[in-house]
Amino acid sequence: MADMHFPTYTEIETARDRLQAVAQVTPLDYSGTLSQLAGSRIFLKLENLQKTGSFKLRGAFNKLHTLSDVERSRGVIAASAGNHAQGVAYAASLQGIPCTIVMPQNASLAKVSATAAYGADVVLAGSSYDEAYAHARELQVTRGLTYVHAFDDPAIIAGQGTIGLEIVQQLSTVKAIVVPMGGGGLAAGVALAAKTVRPDVRIIGVEAAAAACFRGSLDAGAVTTVPLAATVADGIAVKRPGDLTFAMAQRLVDDVVTVEEEEITRSMVLLLERSKLVAEGAAAAAVAAAVYQKIPAGLGDTVIVLSGGNIDVTVLSKVIEHGLTEAGRYLQIAVLVADRPGALHGLLDVIAELGANVVTISHQRVGPGIAFGQTKIEIDLETRDKRHIQEVIETLRKKGYQPRERM
Repeated sequence: MADMHFPTYTEIETARDRLQAVAQVTPLDYSGTLSQLAGSRIFLKLENLQKTGSFKLRGAFNKLHTLSDVERSRGVIAASAGNHAQGVAYAASLQGIPCTIVMPQNASLAKVSATAAYGADVVLAGSSYDEAYAHARELQVTRGLTYVHAFDDPAIIAGQGTIGLEIVQQLSTVKAIVVPMGGGGLAAGVALAAKTVRPDVRIIGVEAAAAACFRGSLDAGAVTTVPLAATVADGIAVKRPGDLTFAMAQRLVDDVVTVEEEEITRSMVLLLERSKLVAEGAAAAAVAAAVYQKIPAGLGDTVIVLSGGNIDVTVLSKVIEHGLTEAGRYLQIAVLVADRPGALHGLLDVIAELGANVVTISHQRVGPGIAFGQTKIEIDLETRDKRHIQEVIETLRKKGYQPRERM
């Protein structure tokens, strides 16, 4: 730890000055809905509206600005499957620095295309981030490039810390700041900036339970590596905290809480429906911590950093469908009816009387479990809540149908 260079508040102020013509000062938006659910006044720091769709541009631009002329001429390299890739690529294009980004071969086409559109040379390597990272480190050595770490770098942390400066200036009454945590660069920077100005402000980090490396490391009192499970919050799916960010978190972050996958997806749908905001899983994790009261109620004015909005449309559609299903707003059933005129009409009459809305419908006359003279009707329904779903199922059974829920 003695050899670490910890960023300073002055370096965050310098980063802010560098970013004035590059990054947006994102809005701070009060949410009545979230305030009611959380039991505190909730404000959203809308970094999902930042250029490149996330906060990552701040740290990337600041880091690249600190490079020597020789380093700039040789170029930079980074490994990422998403936001860091786009942030570094865009920052490099603004400063005229050659940039290589290594992404996993299974990275989404949308993110690969966006990164390339910012001028980066995109290299696809490996089936996971770890394999892409290893390849990036090999290229760094062979090509003499400068590696731009996603979080464990003082210049990166200082750049992310500009968000903390903006928050305390935008809301002088702030009592708590809730920040998603992956590698910890965002939380470390925000905590340093905010607590320097307002030492009484509480900083609460939020991790996906499937990737809780900070919570595990803090409990152990040392940096530890945790196994990763699949999570929709891929932006904070990190096995191991940074050494620098962990040391800062021990000193500056008041608590780290975890949220479950269902809580994250429901929060994504909630933000879409009630706030008209697209948030990726990592950003929604911080909202979930407030909505599902993983953080104390009554904290006073609380700011949640909505860290990014980069999510594939296909993934978003699945999240919406899953979230609506979990909330009892969407029901998929299969019903066997007699293959004769009027049978479908009778089934739909029952559904209409119950106030459920048919989204899609399909017929299948041949297949497993379908007897001669029968038709299987598969119906997708919009429902009000779980009680309404139960009413639909029970009424259909009373009418002689045997509905089976489809997954």
